[in-house]
Amino acid sequence: MSADDPVVSMSGVDIHFEMDGTLNPFEGPRTVQAVDGVDLDIPENDVVAIVGESGSGKTTLGKAAVGLQQPSSGTVTFRGQDIWNAKKRFTNPSIPYSEIRQSLQIIHQDPGSSLNPHRTVEASLAEPLKTVQTELGPEDREARILAMLERVGMTPPHDYARRYPHQLSGGEKQRVALVRALLMNPDLILADEAVSALDVSLRVEVMDLMLELQGAFDTSFLFISHDLSNARYLAEHADGRLGVMYLGELVELGGAEEVLRNPQHPYTKVLKWATPSLGIEEGPAEPPVREIDIPDPVDPPSGCRFHTRCPYATEHCREMTPDRRSVGEASHRVSCFRSEEDSEYWHSDPLEGASLDADER
Repeated sequence: MSADDPVVSMSGVDIHFEMDGTLNPFEGPRTVQAVDGVDLDIPENDVVAIVGESGSGKTTLGKAAVGLQQPSSGTVTFRGQDIWNAKKRFTNPSIPYSEIRQSLQIIHQDPGSSLNPHRTVEASLAEPLKTVQTELGPEDREARILAMLERVGMTPPHDYARRYPHQLSGGEKQRVALVRALLMNPDLILADEAVSALDVSLRVEVMDLMLELQGAFDTSFLFISHDLSNARYLAEHADGRLGVMYLGELVELGGAEEVLRNPQHPYTKVLKWATPSLGIEEGPAEPPVREIDIPDPVDPPSGCRFHTRCPYATEHCREMTPDRRSVGEASHRVSCFRSEEDSEYWHSDPLEGASLDADER
């Protein structure tokens, strides 16, 4: 395959969960549309930061990207090999599933919960090496673990190697989780809210470390966050991309600076307004949104899913679903009728509480 081909490619990915209605016996089964129709390519040495409100589907999407959540429909491929076909061995896979799992790693929001409290740091880090790099003896494994601990700033490494998780701070646990992922020589690491549990003073330090190691180990990162300032920092400093999810859909994707300087989707403007720490130009005094509450993903709105909250929504938005199209830079894509000059949107009546201002075009 070409060097320009993506490490992971997601095409038309839907992830729906069935709810059996046990909380309300008078209701039948209901379907949560956690992810709907997402297309996303992650190339070599790339950083993609996905941001959105709680319940937007960003974590579910991330787990699908690293093979931890099977799509209801659509495909997720690793270097051209369908991940789930490889796992189920429907055909003779070009890449065995064991290699795929080694190449796709995850760092959880709470690293302490993923570390065995009864094992030392060295023992926890040695276990995956025993499975993947069977040619390494005890001394070689120890040497590699100590070198990695020192690489992430845990010095003296012998001291940290012999500690138990309860003897580590939150930032130190996150560094151990990062080391464990990198020991697998992965092609892609999912960092799921990996800095949200840390003190503000530690977040930039850990993100800088992630960026340093991302370049040194030639790996890609899919960074999930509800904090736009964290997502912006990581994506901008890696010259990567920023994606915005809303109610299961990837509504905007592009270079971090382009998306924040020139946001095309009204929901991106809401997130930008709600994050004054971005330090960009001043926005409106009031939030650019008609309704605060996010709709129920069990019963999402028709048409454009943001139309119930959008200050610019028209009848066209309620009836039709926008396609994702390029705007400005070729890599900047958005799902919004307002990005189409010839859209019927501009000839449709605004919804109650919304305005169709020509100056807003």
